[in-house]
Amino acid sequence: MDFAKNKFMFSEEKRYRLSRHLLFWAVWGLWFFVPREFNPAFFQKNGHFPNPIKTMIEVLIILLSQPILVYPLLYFIVPRYIFTGKYLKASLWIIGLLLLTVFVNFFWQNIRWTNVFSFLPSEYRPGGGRGSGFRITTQAWLSAFLGSLAAAAFAASFKIYKYYYVKHMRNQQLLKDNMEAQLQLLRAQVHPHFLFNSLNNIYSQTQLESPKGSRMIMGLSDILRYILYEGQKPLVPLKQELTMVREYISLEKIRYGNKLDTYELTPDKTDGLYIAPLLLLPFVEHCFKHGASKTLQNPWINLTVEIEDTTLTMKLMNGKATATEDGTNTTGIGMSNVRQRLELLYKDKFDLQIREDEEIFVVDLKVNLTRIDSVEDKEAA
Repeated sequence: MDFAKNKFMFSEEKRYRLSRHLLFWAVWGLWFFVPREFNPAFFQKNGHFPNPIKTMIEVLIILLSQPILVYPLLYFIVPRYIFTGKYLKASLWIIGLLLLTVFVNFFWQNIRWTNVFSFLPSEYRPGGGRGSGFRITTQAWLSAFLGSLAAAAFAASFKIYKYYYVKHMRNQQLLKDNMEAQLQLLRAQVHPHFLFNSLNNIYSQTQLESPKGSRMIMGLSDILRYILYEGQKPLVPLKQELTMVREYISLEKIRYGNKLDTYELTPDKTDGLYIAPLLLLPFVEHCFKHGASKTLQNPWINLTVEIEDTTLTMKLMNGKATATEDGTNTTGIGMSNVRQRLELLYKDKFDLQIREDEEIFVVDLKVNLTRIDSVEDKEAA
């Protein structure tokens, strides 16, 4: 997560933290300064506004007691009790500190500030202060109470906003990193699984017929190139994915010879349609691994792909043995990986139905693809 563009708000460096606090007290002091300085009643009585330096000193005196509540709230009560859901303890602490702040505020009011600032010219000396005993009036109590409470609420609102904003941004970054990690893991699992199966097939075939083995190696090299170079891209033209599917089926046809019965119907025109790479290929690979290769007689595969606007519909069927010898689940890791990738990349934009009967395996997939008609659209994707 990068907060470099807003260091003032989020950086924990001392200079930025100090600047934030100075700005907070400047803004909060201005809230008191403006009504005191531009008091119409004072102007009507004296014919001029108060001296701004005098007003500024009086505002500083008012603010002297408020940090007693503000800073324990920011650095102790909020992180230790409010963020952890201990609201009763937080309330008790706030009430206690608020009463202490009000008491200190009354103490300030009893100081004769004119004497304290006697070194200043008379026009700069703050007024107020009684210098003898506490006289707690309702107005004074409410003024001190509301002023301190407002300062605490103002400061805490920024603290809480910053906390939840940073937490949200970190969660977003973690979600993004997790999704990318899952996609990389799924791709890493698909690639070796496919490669080892194909290489074993080629090894078996070249022992019998070298010409067919050469053709299989050539076909495999095209698929490997697609996996290594196109497989890392977020999107590839649908035409490329379908070409690789047909290339894979061609490889298997060579291996099975006349024993394999295949039917393929794929669209000729896929202009502008893009799909996540290696999304369709694992379904076909699965048919051969768990279907045709385990069917002793008359293995067959039926593949139909149709396009309507941006929706791809694929129906894939293959014959399978009535039962696996080891009794394992024939859906395997490949189907699980593809389903996870669909969830990550096409959430709410796909429908996958897999049915496995006694002698047939059926995959029905509908997925809403991306249409890219211009170079600008492609760069944006």
